[in-house]
Amino acid sequence: MNHLYYGDCLTIMQEWPLDYVDLIYLDPPFNSNRSYNAIYKDETGLPLPDQIEAFCDMWELDRERERAIKHMPILLRENGIDDATTEFWRLWMNALRDTQPSLLAYLSYMVERLLVMKRILKPTGSIYLHCDPTASHYIKVMMDGIFGHKNFLNEVIWHYQTGGAGKRFYAKKHDSILFYSIGKHYKFYPNRIRFPRTEKSLLRAQNPKGARISEDNDTKLPLDVWTDISALNPVANERMGYNTQKPVELLERIIKASSDPGDVVLDPFCGCGTTVEAAQKLGRKWIGIDIAIHAIKRVASVRLENRIGLKQGRDFEIQGVPRNLEGAQDLWERDKYHFQKWAVEQVDGFVTSKKSNDGGIDGRIYIRKNWQSKDLDSMVLEVKGGKNVFIGDVRALRGVLDNDNALMAGLIVMNKPTGTKLTNFNRFMAEAGDLTIDGFDYPKMQLLSVEEIFEGKRFITPSIVGKTDNQPSKLSGWDTVQAHNS
Repeated sequence: MNHLYYGDCLTIMQEWPLDYVDLIYLDPPFNSNRSYNAIYKDETGLPLPDQIEAFCDMWELDRERERAIKHMPILLRENGIDDATTEFWRLWMNALRDTQPSLLAYLSYMVERLLVMKRILKPTGSIYLHCDPTASHYIKVMMDGIFGHKNFLNEVIWHYQTGGAGKRFYAKKHDSILFYSIGKHYKFYPNRIRFPRTEKSLLRAQNPKGARISEDNDTKLPLDVWTDISALNPVANERMGYNTQKPVELLERIIKASSDPGDVVLDPFCGCGTTVEAAQKLGRKWIGIDIAIHAIKRVASVRLENRIGLKQGRDFEIQGVPRNLEGAQDLWERDKYHFQKWAVEQVDGFVTSKKSNDGGIDGRIYIRKNWQSKDLDSMVLEVKGGKNVFIGDVRALRGVLDNDNALMAGLIVMNKPTGTKLTNFNRFMAEAGDLTIDGFDYPKMQLLSVEEIFEGKRFITPSIVGKTDNQPSKLSGWDTVQAHNS
């Protein structure tokens, strides 16, 4: 069975055994917030405010990153990296801390995940890392240390012709694809390709008799510069809303060259699902992972079901999404930040770009006061996943509402308070008053439990922008508003 996983690829891959996959292709995020925001704009039909990001690409040396960097030498040694390389990493990280801190944050993030990818690759496996010149040379040094320079096979240059020429520097028209094996017994079956038109014209010009090139000599083995695969144009049938989306043809070449039918292909940053479509077409098993639930849902519905006719439950499964209260509690214990993301996205909200220590705003639901309005307002969201929630948490959220431009505030809790505590919560939230729109009143402060979310209940709001399904919720819509007002 093929699998889509919702979650951080590090957490997910750490649970897998050794020698689990045959081929890894990854196009990791360096500035992917633009791509994710494009998806959200596509879902909503409106340009969304700047706060919305499905994944934080503003790489900063926050406390979590600093802890990871401090632990990095130990992590490298635990994964069999030699002392000389580990010491180099330590010195390099110290230098980058002062000169390029955001790049250091990104590289430390990638090292953690690449170490696990090496562990799960089979002895015959290989990995292709797709990147642009922004950080490709840094990433190559990093991969040399993890996979071994002797296992570096190619830097493939994918050259494409899109857009115009640069006015202040040469136009940037290529990506790098770093190709490494695990050992000397890797799979490699380069398929012959047709000569690009420019090369074919040159061959004809060089032929003194002007004879036509026959089918036998009309193809060649691919070199390490690929010019025959075009980037996606804005109206391509494959388009899924990602600015950095790659064509299926590119992934088909990689998968054909480095795997056999029936092999397992992994894309740990699967985004819009190009890799899984190519793997499916070529008869490979596949695994896709993404940290944004919106991306997973789009891949499942648009890419897999609508585009290539697969069916969830028969041809693939979605994992990592809690399906009951016990699953949500398990996610909270394993990854508190990801639990917050899941909870926000379940109520059709958008997560904030910054991680926080259980304080501030965890997300927003974007709303329109009426369907004709082009301006977006919001409901701020805070998520509490612990066993207990206190009146002080509600007071803090009231303070956020009073100091933010939001119209409403919602508190998501794992377990809903009962008895006197619930009475006190309701009384305090009621003091915030109602938002009146078109003669209907919406409570400005609302409480929703995870169990109620599984029951299909949602916050009572005006029209929600970016709603991820077309099903009416059991605690929203005009009937519920009318019941609240009666």
